[in-house]
Amino acid sequence: MRHLPFVCLFALTVGCAPAPLTVNTFTSGAEGFDTHSYWIDTGAEVVVFDAQFLPSSAEQLLAEITAATTSPVTHVVVTHPNPDKFNGAPVFQAIGAEVMMSEASAAALAGVHAYKEAYFVGAGMFAEGEYPALVTPDVTFTGALSLPLQGGLTLTLTELSTGGVTTTQTVAALDGAVFVGDLVAGEAHAWLEGGIVDGVATPDLPAWDAALVELGGLVPAETTVYPGRGQPQAVADAVAQQRAYLTALDTVVADVLATRADPVAALSGEDAANVYAEITALGELAYPDHSLSYLLTYGVYGLAWQQALATP
Repeated sequence: MRHLPFVCLFALTVGCAPAPLTVNTFTSGAEGFDTHSYWIDTGAEVVVFDAQFLPSSAEQLLAEITAATTSPVTHVVVTHPNPDKFNGAPVFQAIGAEVMMSEASAAALAGVHAYKEAYFVGAGMFAEGEYPALVTPDVTFTGALSLPLQGGLTLTLTELSTGGVTTTQTVAALDGAVFVGDLVAGEAHAWLEGGIVDGVATPDLPAWDAALVELGGLVPAETTVYPGRGQPQAVADAVAQQRAYLTALDTVVADVLATRADPVAALSGEDAANVYAEITALGELAYPDHSLSYLLTYGVYGLAWQQALATP
């Protein structure tokens, strides 16, 4: 693994005028949690943003890229340490691409991988020993990384000051576009599990809100946000809508738990499925135009447990 300092400049092809940026989108099926990966082709190289949950989905993404261009895939950016962003990365390493992430994301990988492997194997979604192998990143950075690309574009990776959907968050910006993983869910329901800290799902909605505010001030107002799920949006709209969503769902969870005399007991027993179904129904009612409510059903447990354990 190469660790790069605050700003690192790679070799830049001199004299090349930037080509208009086209952002290509690959979306997995529900077996990969409807996850977006994006890729851009500079005319000389391809950069991929987030690598999918299943290696088979990553292979489909790679096949799509190789069918569309002869430019090699040189870099894969992982925006945050959730397995739908990094499990598929070894597929790209096998063809010579470098996997890039923040040092904080790299430090979180092993704990997240162990937690998710235990869950998915325990749930019967993978046989023992068949869960995707843990990736080792090729390049890490702290703070920010400026990467001139062949073809005249410059990619800027920025590690935000706080976590978002998980414990740490990188955003990748170039030429009017910013790739943010699940920091934003464009008119789709969010995954409210939280980051995995010492083997425990630990959501931090104030940190997520702060990260959204930071995103809004980091890029120009005309920038398009490309989210891990859902629709691209103008940065101001994406930030405002996601902040409002987090506040609303925090209230929804609190309201449902308030109907239980003992929220911890409710989440520990047979009533748990009812609790999550009620939260999902109220979330759908509050956001009837949002897609992927199953992510709310299965991901909200982190926020629900956090609130339940804090109840006097």
